[in-house]
Amino acid sequence: MGRIDDVFRKKGGTAFIGFAVAGDPDRDTSVNIARALIAGGTDILELGVPFSDPVADGPTIQKADERALAAGTTPDTIFSIVKEIREGSPVPIVLLTYYNTVYQRGIDRFYREARDAGVDGILIADMPVEESDDVTKTAAHYGIAPIFLISQTTTDKRIDRIMSRAGGYLYLVSVLGVTGARETVSPDALDLLHRVRNHTSLPLALGFGISTPEQVKTCVQAGADGVIVGSAIVDMVEKYLHDQQAMTAELTSYIYGMKSAANRSP
Repeated sequence: MGRIDDVFRKKGGTAFIGFAVAGDPDRDTSVNIARALIAGGTDILELGVPFSDPVADGPTIQKADERALAAGTTPDTIFSIVKEIREGSPVPIVLLTYYNTVYQRGIDRFYREARDAGVDGILIADMPVEESDDVTKTAAHYGIAPIFLISQTTTDKRIDRIMSRAGGYLYLVSVLGVTGARETVSPDALDLLHRVRNHTSLPLALGFGISTPEQVKTCVQAGADGVIVGSAIVDMVEKYLHDQQAMTAELTSYIYGMKSAANRSP
């Protein structure tokens, strides 16, 4: 059993998964952002690997990718960031990336370096399960959980196919479209949660659009094992780009409030 499994085995609440773009706005600030998220109570840290054409992401994360790339962020930078975070925390770390980055690095090399840095799971946002053989075999070899996205348009047949490959947890896309904060959690997202639950015992985490404690509570009440927050965090990073002390303080406070909402009442 790995660090991700340990998180979901704990009782008393829904796991809070916080997302930030690695290298945004620069390497050292990125490490401080990760530490602020962990200090606030993040159970699993998702780090986005910046990419020039992030098709699943909305404007907020696209701009963060651009800032990170402009700062010279490369896979080497990413792995050094993970190593530095890992030195001070046992919190599971998941990379969210695109296939081109993995392919250009070399699948075996990317996963080996990720394992050596301390990565626990990798989600490749644009990789269809039908084309995942090499990746999932390599992930298994290096003990890294292969995490998959499931959306409202994913058929039951395809869900079953994903189940045969997936590990760690499943990332359920709560809205149709790209990432970005929304005002409410769609009833369709909760229907998706219940539908996927019939196919697997893997933990189910809802993401895309979640940004308030009230939305977290809705997900908890629906039975989500985890909630994923990204754009709201990245928005805060952008807001305080020129005041890092305020940035880390606000991030820690925000995460604390969101994590508190994820704690189920006795």
